[in-house]
Amino acid sequence: MEIWKLILLFLSCFLGGMAIFLLKKDNSQRLKLILSFSGAYLFAITILHLIPEVYHDGDHSIGLFVLGGFLFQILLEQFSEGIEHGHIHKHHHEHYVFPYGIMISLCLHAFLEGMPLAQGHHNQLLFGIGLHHIPASFALASVLTQNKIPKRPIILLLILFSVMSPLGYIFSEGLSNGSIGDLTNYFDRIMAIVIGIFLHISTTILFESSVDHHFNIRKLTAVLAGIGIALLNFLIE
Repeated sequence: MEIWKLILLFLSCFLGGMAIFLLKKDNSQRLKLILSFSGAYLFAITILHLIPEVYHDGDHSIGLFVLGGFLFQILLEQFSEGIEHGHIHKHHHEHYVFPYGIMISLCLHAFLEGMPLAQGHHNQLLFGIGLHHIPASFALASVLTQNKIPKRPIILLLILFSVMSPLGYIFSEGLSNGSIGDLTNYFDRIMAIVIGIFLHISTTILFESSVDHHFNIRKLTAVLAGIGIALLNFLIE
C-alpha cells in the first residue's frame, strides 16, 4: 500500500471543502472551470485506460456492470442532488437541517471510487478522483453551510467524506491480498461499476458546462487541457 496515495485522496477532498471558509466571494466561474477540466480528464482516462483494461480478458458480461454503475450513479444523485459533479443547490432554511441523503450517498460514492486503486498502478485514476473530489467537496461544504450547520460539525463531516476513498482503497487492498477475503476475481467488475459512475459524472459535467451547447473559450481550454493531459499520460506509457 502506498501511503502517499491515501494522503492525496484525503487532502484533495478535505482542502476542497475547507476552501468554503477561505473564499468569501462568488467563485462559481472558477468552480466551473475546475469542473470542466476534471470532467474532461475523467472522461479521457475512462476511455483510454479503464475501459480497455476491463475488457482485456474478453469478459462480455463486463458491460452489464458498466451499465449498472451508470444507473447506480443516477440513483445516488436522487439523494445527493448532483453534488458529485459540483452542483450547489440553494437551500433556505431558518434552522439546523442535516442532509442525511447527501452525506450517505456521497460517502458510498467515494468509497466505491477508491476500491479499484488497489489493483495495479492506476495513477491516472488516482489523480482523476482527486480532481473530481475538489469541486464535489466544495459543493458539499456549501450545502452544509446553507443548511445552518455550525463550522465544527462541517469540518468533521468533511473529514468523514475525505476518508471514504482512502477506506475504499484500504478495503480493496485487503481483498486483493486475502487478508479480508479472496475476491480478486471480482476486481474487473468493481472497476466496471466505477467506470459506469465515471461515465455518468464526466458526461454530465461536460454537457452541463455549456449554455445552450455553446462553450466559451475558457471552458473549451479547460476541457482540452484535461483531455490533453490524459492523452499525454497514455502516449508516454
